[in-house]
Amino acid sequence: MNKPSTKDSKSTTKSLLVQGYEVVIGFETHAQLSTASKIFSRASTAFGAEANTQACAVDMALPGTLPVMNVGAVERAIEFGLSVGAHIAPRSIFARKNYFYPDLPKGYQISQFEIPVVQGGSVEFYLGDEKKSVRLVRAHLEEDAGKSLHEDFINQTGIDLNRAGTPLLEIVTEPDMRSSAEAVAYAKELHKIVTWIGICDGNMQEGSFRCDANVSVRKPGEPLGTRREIKNLNSFKFMQQAIDFEVRWQIEQIEDGLAIQQATVLFNPDTGETRAMRTKEDAADYRYFPDPDLPPLVVAPEWVERVRAAMVELPRVMAARFAADYGLSDYDATALTQSQATSSYFEAAAKASGQAKLAGNWIMGELSRRLNADDLSIDQSPVSAERLGQLITRIADNTISNNAARQVFEVLWSDADAEVDAVIEAKGLKQMNDTGALEAIVDSVIAANAKNVAEFKAGNDKALNALVGQIMKASAGKANPGQVNTLLRARLG
Repeated sequence: MNKPSTKDSKSTTKSLLVQGYEVVIGFETHAQLSTASKIFSRASTAFGAEANTQACAVDMALPGTLPVMNVGAVERAIEFGLSVGAHIAPRSIFARKNYFYPDLPKGYQISQFEIPVVQGGSVEFYLGDEKKSVRLVRAHLEEDAGKSLHEDFINQTGIDLNRAGTPLLEIVTEPDMRSSAEAVAYAKELHKIVTWIGICDGNMQEGSFRCDANVSVRKPGEPLGTRREIKNLNSFKFMQQAIDFEVRWQIEQIEDGLAIQQATVLFNPDTGETRAMRTKEDAADYRYFPDPDLPPLVVAPEWVERVRAAMVELPRVMAARFAADYGLSDYDATALTQSQATSSYFEAAAKASGQAKLAGNWIMGELSRRLNADDLSIDQSPVSAERLGQLITRIADNTISNNAARQVFEVLWSDADAEVDAVIEAKGLKQMNDTGALEAIVDSVIAANAKNVAEFKAGNDKALNALVGQIMKASAGKANPGQVNTLLRARLG
C-alpha cells in the first residue's frame, strides 16, 4: 500500500474535495444485545470472565448439540426495528456463514442472510443545525465469534471463546453519508438509540458497540467507487480520524493513477493510518445456506404489539413532546433528549422553575460546559436539577442577573450544601429593584456623559451601550440590564 503524502491533512482534503471528489460512507454496526445468556445457548455473556470459562458445547457446535433461539435476543431486535420505523419480518431465516479462522472453531457463524428479522427503517439526527437522515438496509441477528489474543512478548496467539455465541444485532445502512462528521453523528445517534431502549450497554471499549465503516470516493454523478471497510472502530474520535485518513489515501491513489482494491483495513490510532488486513470477501465467498438445526423465526403481530406496549418513550417521540409541551425548537428538543439522564434532568429543572426554555439553555450551556470540563456525566452533576431550577427561578423573577447566576452556580457546583437564596444574600448579588434609586443613577450618568447622549440622539446606538456600562458600574452590577435599557431609552426619548 502506497504511503500518503505528508501534506497537511485538512488542506489536502479540502483542496481535493474542491477538485470534485465525493465521499461515500456506509456503516455496519454490531450491537451486543443485553441478554444474560448467549443467543443459542444458556452460557453467560458477562464481560471479564477468565478465558474460556463461558464457552459451552453448543457455542462450539460439538457433535450432538443443537442451538436453541434466545427469545430475549429476538425481542431486542423487534424493539430496535420499532425504534427506527422498520418492518419486522413475520418470518425470517438463519443461515450458516462459512469461513475458517482460529477464533471460530466450528467453521461457520450462524447469521441471517436472505431474510433478516428487521428490514428498512432510518436514523435521523442533527449535524450542526442541519437535520440528516440515514436509511437502513437491515438489522439481523447473529452470533459473535471468539477472540484472538496476540501476546507479542511470548510470540504466541491465544484463543478466548468466551465471546463465541454472544448475541449481536448487525445494523447495516445504505451508503448515505458524505463526510466523516456525518458518519460520526450517525454513529452517536445509533448509539443513543440502542442504549436508550436498553438493548445494548453501548460500551465501545468492551466491544459491545463496534462500527465498521465502508468508505469510497468518486466524482459526482459517477458510479460508486470501490469501497474499503475499516473494521472495529471502538471510539468516535478514532472513527473520524480513520475515515479522514482513508479518504485522503484513496483520493491520492486515484490522483496517482492507481486503482483502489476492495479490502478490509484496520486503523492504527498510534500512527493515525489505516492498513490493509485482507482482501474483502463477497457474500458468495461465505457459501451461505439455511442452518438445518434452526427452524424459521416466526414473529406474530401479537408479539410485536406486546413488545411495543412495553417499550419506553422513544427519543424522537420525547423530542416531539418537548417541542409541543415546552415550546422548544426541534434542535433544542433533540439536544435535550440525547440520553434518558439528560431528558430526566431537564424535565425536573423545568418543573422546579416553571421556565422550560431557560432551563434548557442552562443545561445545554453552563451545565454542559462544567460537566465536560470535569469529565462528568449529567447524572453525576454536583448541582441537582431541583437546585438548578431554584437558581433559574431567581433569574426569571429578576432577583439576580444572568451574570450573578453564574457566580451562584459556581458556589453550588463546589458546595453540595449551599442554598441558592443563601448564596445570593451572602454575596450581595440581588438586583436593584428600587426603581427610584435606579432612576437616580440613570439621571446622574446621563448628566455626566453629554457626549454619549448626543451621539445616541444622532443615531449611534453603540453610544447607548456605553451609557448602560456606566450605569452597571455605578450600581455595582446590581441593576437589571433590561430595566436600565428601558429607562435610558425613555429618558433620552
